[in-house]
Amino acid sequence: MSFEVLEQLEAKVQSAVDGISLLKMELDELRAQNQQLTEENQQLRNDHIAWQERLRALLGKMDQVDSE
Repeated sequence: MSFEVLEQLEAKVQSAVDGISLLKMELDELRAQNQQLTEENQQLRNDHIAWQERLRALLGKMDQVDSE
């Protein structure tokens, strides 16, 4: 192998390593974003359940008034 071919191979390997490093950083960022969105989604679900319970309680009170 000539020295020039070895340098080209080294450049390609370095480029691949750099690309992998960037992809790993992007993956870490996306995982953090996914975790944040998962937590936000859970909070919104909890809020939705709480609102449903309050609405059911209010409707129950209205039913009591209607039946009296």
